[in-house]
Amino acid sequence: MKLKIDREEIQKTLQNIQGIVEKKTTMPILSHFLLKVDKSVSIIATDLDIAFIGPLKAEIREKGSLCIPARKLLEIAREVEDDILLETQENNWLKITSGKSTFKLMGLPEEEYPTLPKVNRTEELNISSETLKNMIEKTVYATGDSDTRYTLNGLLLHFSPKKKTIELKVVGTDGHRLALITKDIHGKLSEEKKLILPKKAAVELKRLLEEREGDLSIGLNKNHIFFIVGDIILTSRLIEGTYPNYEQVIPQDNEKKAILERDTFSRALRRTSIMSREKTNSLRFDLEQGTSTLISINPDIGEAREEIAVQYKGDSISIGFNARYLLDAIQAMEGETVQLEFQDSLSPTLIREGGEEGYLCVIMPMRI
Repeated sequence: MKLKIDREEIQKTLQNIQGIVEKKTTMPILSHFLLKVDKSVSIIATDLDIAFIGPLKAEIREKGSLCIPARKLLEIAREVEDDILLETQENNWLKITSGKSTFKLMGLPEEEYPTLPKVNRTEELNISSETLKNMIEKTVYATGDSDTRYTLNGLLLHFSPKKKTIELKVVGTDGHRLALITKDIHGKLSEEKKLILPKKAAVELKRLLEEREGDLSIGLNKNHIFFIVGDIILTSRLIEGTYPNYEQVIPQDNEKKAILERDTFSRALRRTSIMSREKTNSLRFDLEQGTSTLISINPDIGEAREEIAVQYKGDSISIGFNARYLLDAIQAMEGETVQLEFQDSLSPTLIREGGEEGYLCVIMPMRI
């Protein structure tokens, strides 16, 4: 194998797989990527749960393949100043030349690399890159981190076939808060499906979509989901198990409603949360007609208080919140206003984005 690559091109491609290749692993092969050179050049990376297959622009001089340490080659690409020449040598060694610099890396043979699942196109869905990226951004923050209820450590993708379209609901929850967004997409689907995408895969997909435009295809099989974005394929193993009934969590008849200007509310939350307790991030939200007051008290440090205008006509009420949960929900929104809906100080609060019917958040209150 011998090929010449633009330094910035390989640096960008290797950066795309750093979140997938395993840095600390009992399987050394997972810290490598597979470079395959035939009529074209492709890069393959996997941690056994997520897999990336993508092209690499290069001047091909000899065909071949090799598993290469991903982190070390990226470090080399960052430091050299000229184009890079990669050349395999005996016993799986890789010679790297750039200008007057020469490196040698120990590689591994292609035969040792894990076999990846085949893309299934029997049931294929289509959605724009921008739409899917937006759906992930608005929900992934609410998923669990290493939750013992492992199904909460991912996003629910709920596909429901309609007459002419397919309804896609993306849901994230950690048991204390929930985010849900609904969009109509196109494609062919035989029946309703509920799939749980791991949080790590959702984050990697969002990062990939930030650099892409146009439509992407989604392929499904029993244990995997495939995202085909142009000439890149991102594959993820699905989380097995039953996702909680998220529809039961969404309050339906909240009588009290408060409308606030989103940016003003967000800035006030950031300021008052400075004084909240670090472990609980607790904050009190006092609401009365025309005015709301945000209050955080930490007996060891002090307190913060700020008043902001609100459209509200109900009885006075005080609700305790985790300030970070409120901020995460509001910062995921783009409209000029946010609407808070609730029954009483201990019932779930529903948060809607002004001008966006398909997106909502639910936050459980705290006792204050």
